[in-house]
Amino acid sequence: MSEMSFKQAKELVERMEFSEIALKNATKVLDDSYKTFGKASENFDKTLNKQEEILEKLPQLDKKMSYMFLAVAINIGFILGLLIGKYIL
Repeated sequence: MSEMSFKQAKELVERMEFSEIALKNATKVLDDSYKTFGKASENFDKTLNKQEEILEKLPQLDKKMSYMFLAVAINIGFILGLLIGKYIL
C-alpha cells in the first residue's frame, strides 16, 4: 500500500513540476508579448504624431502651392506678352 502511495506521490510531484514549468513558460511569453505590445504602442504613438504634423502642414503647403502657381502664371503671361509685343506689334 505504501508503495502505491509512493508512486502516486511521485506522479503528483512530477505533475506539479510540469505545471510549474508550464506556468513559468506562460508568464515568460506574457512578459515578452507585453514588451512587444509596449514597443508597438510606442511606434503607433510616433506614427500618430507624424500624421498630426503632416495634417498641420497641409494648409501651409496648399497656400505655398497657390503662390507658386500664381508666380508661374505671371511669368508665362510676361513671356507671352514679350513675344506678342516683339513679333506682332
